[in-house]
Amino acid sequence: MVLKNPGDLLRLLVIAAIVYPALVLILRLSGKRTLSKLNAFDFVVTVALGSTLATILLSRDVSLLEGILALALLVTLQYVVALLAVRWPPSQRLLKARPTMLLRDGRVRHAALRRARIAESEIRQAARGNGIGDLSELAAVVLESDGSLSVIPSSKLGDGSSLDDVVDHAG
Repeated sequence: MVLKNPGDLLRLLVIAAIVYPALVLILRLSGKRTLSKLNAFDFVVTVALGSTLATILLSRDVSLLEGILALALLVTLQYVVALLAVRWPPSQRLLKARPTMLLRDGRVRHAALRRARIAESEIRQAARGNGIGDLSELAAVVLESDGSLSVIPSSKLGDGSSLDDVVDHAG
């Protein structure tokens, strides 16, 4: 059977028309941080938001108010954790992976690549993407906590203070 109850389609349309704008409003009120590049905690919250939204839309067992409250609670928890990370820096060790040095002074850190499960070809791709044709021209390539690769040419290293919080396992 394609459709058990035509009323279910109407319910879905009405609930979606209410819940989707409510979620957008909740996310806008929570600030830009909620929608930034994802670390592990942000990813979990995003998956939970999607799962909650699907449950609200498809389950008759969850009331509209309960669903919106659940979405607001997830976003509020994400906001509180982000606030905690800013106000109490030691909490960042629990919440975020530290950036990792993958290349330093033109030399690839093979042990770091293995630990991070990054192929050397990804380092070359990041260099090319930044207009660098020779790895020896690079001061650093860093695997950031959100999974992106930051490329710092030697000509832009300056005092290197942007690398102060990077884990650098030589080798």
